[in-house]
Parts: sequence; C-alpha cells; structure tokens
Amino acid sequence: MDISVPPGKRKRIQVETTRNAFAYVFAGSGSFRDASALQAVLTESAVDPNKPAVYDAKNHSLVLFDRGDEIVVQAGPEGIRFLLVSGKPLEEPVAWYGPIVMNTQVELKQAMSELQDGTFIRHG
Repeated sequence: MDISVPPGKRKRIQVETTRNAFAYVFAGSGSFRDASALQAVLTESAVDPNKPAVYDAKNHSLVLFDRGDEIVVQAGPEGIRFLLVSGKPLEEPVAWYGPIVMNTQVELKQAMSELQDGTFIRHG
C-alpha cells in the first residue's frame, strides 16, 4: 500500500497477525510504534547517474515490524509517505548468492553452474 500521512497526524493501519511487514519511507519523516530502528537503503542519485550511491537514512529508509495486528505511524512536520508491504513468512531456508536465491547450498551451486553454462533459463 502507498500510504501518506499529513504533517503531525497519526495513522493506524491494520495488519493480519499471520503476516510480517515492512515500510519503505520515500518522502518526509515520522516515527513508527513497535518498529525496528530506521535502516538506510542504498540509493542512486536521480540528478547525476554518475554520482556514487549513498545510504540516506532521512528518506529511502526501511522499517521492519514484528508480527502484530496494527502499525501506528506518527508523521513529522512535513508529513510522511511510505510503501507498506506485508506477506506471510515463507518459513523456508534461504541460500543466496549474487542474483540467485534458492533453498539450499546444493541448489544454489547447481543454479550457479547452470547460469555459467547458459542453461539456467529454460525455453519452451
């Protein structure tokens, strides 16, 4: 969901208790009850594509939530706008390397081998 909260206002958003959630703040500022500390997200300059990417914790921040039934956000003086994403946890193991995510190291090694051989994506 794309959520905007006017300056100084508080908003409550219901979330199913079976889901995990995170917010990605992309405008303004505010605070979230019962949330992680802001985690900066690596962003690129929209003005100068050659400028190095930076971590910016004012906007472009990620906030993680524990399981619960609602999220409460208090908007700062300029308001806040964020994407709220929630979903049921996979509860599966994750093996990750580069562009590939699998469940086990064995699957990951096979996928990397197929990627190098050009057989990772099967047509037909």
